[in-house]
Amino acid sequence: MINLEEVIETNKMIDKENFDVRTITMGISLLDCIDSDLKELNRKIKDKITTCAKDLVKVGNAISSEYGVPIVNKRISVTPIALIGGAACKTPEDFVTIARTLDECAAITGVNFIGGYSALVSKGMTAADRLLIESIPKALSSTELVCSSINLGSTKQGINMDAVRLMGTIIRQTAEMTGDRDGLGCAKLVVFCNAPDDNPFMAGAFHGVTEPDVIINVGVSGPGVVKSALEECRESDFETLCETIKKTAFKITRVGQLVAREASGKLGVPFGIVDLSLAPTPAIGDSVADILEEIGIEKAGAPGTTAALALLNDQVKKGGVMASSYVGGLSGAFIPVSEDQGMIEAAECGALTLEKLEAMTCVCSVGLDMIAIPGDTSAATISGIIADEMALGMVNQKTTAVRLIPAIGKKVGDQVEFGGLLGHAPVMPVNGFSCERLISRRGRIPAPVHSFKN
Repeated sequence: MINLEEVIETNKMIDKENFDVRTITMGISLLDCIDSDLKELNRKIKDKITTCAKDLVKVGNAISSEYGVPIVNKRISVTPIALIGGAACKTPEDFVTIARTLDECAAITGVNFIGGYSALVSKGMTAADRLLIESIPKALSSTELVCSSINLGSTKQGINMDAVRLMGTIIRQTAEMTGDRDGLGCAKLVVFCNAPDDNPFMAGAFHGVTEPDVIINVGVSGPGVVKSALEECRESDFETLCETIKKTAFKITRVGQLVAREASGKLGVPFGIVDLSLAPTPAIGDSVADILEEIGIEKAGAPGTTAALALLNDQVKKGGVMASSYVGGLSGAFIPVSEDQGMIEAAECGALTLEKLEAMTCVCSVGLDMIAIPGDTSAATISGIIADEMALGMVNQKTTAVRLIPAIGKKVGDQVEFGGLLGHAPVMPVNGFSCERLISRRGRIPAPVHSFKN
């Protein structure tokens, strides 16, 4: 049982160390909303979401007040919309109507984001998948709270390079259609390899088809708490360092589990998982990069950064799985450039490059995240960066993702500004050599031999 003393102990970390529960995410299945009539489909979607999630924000706020734990976001994830809209949607514009319905639902329920404007195309695309993907630029430019994700590959199925090529174009179009807001649409669009069905974090959250009808998943955070704990063992050996991270992750996860159980009970919805991911914010003292520097590197991106991140990620997971039997989602350390003040500073001074970030994603969650690139970067180059990251996930049997933001009209060294949790970032250089011939090939990259384990 989780007792109040554990919460009180962790509450000491809240005021000074930016500890919070980053999100309570309600997953909602829309499979029972499927209809061949588009108007009726949108009505069913609106009715179900607004009914299931009507008390989500109220309950989240009540738990926060009762235990003194900040719960920063309340979110909704839904069944991938390509599956739900296939019978009714005949054009990309038809899918956009569903995006606007989701946006309306988010506004009515008061949540911060709604995720699941998604398609799962790791082996191939249906007609509905393609229509949804083609609708993304219009959908994200005409909504405020809708997030989109596309799963392009998996360890078992390989990488759908036709979809990778298409997504390079879609990301550029989304950036252009939201260029007046520094490409904000791309901040709500992520592509995956091995996407999890129960991820509570945006922009990648969707409600997998193997999930219950409705479920509660919680994402905890606390980079500042981990950094503060490490300040007490600066001259210690690796064993002490690891034990300190594990114990801190244990405390953080226990609070996350308590919040998840409380939300589950009050809403009458099953508890799913606690995601252990250390999710940074632009706030000073809430940075994964600062943890890496506390471990012993001068600046994120310096030699030794990948090793330090591997250590951090592993110990966070070890501490978390001791605290909860239901750990899931992504569970690791996020390294989004625009959302982490230490990463921003490292990128600005040149310590952190795109290539180093790619190496770091081999050992953490999730991938190349919230990275601004020059506005004239070609669609083929964007696809090439995506393909590299998908290959890392496929071969290493882990989740990897890409959230790139082509900053239209801007060049290396300029800034993009999103505000809030999405933060700001410098435009980073991209390798200028071409991968056009690779990306123009048709078909898919086959799964690696170690995937054949049946």
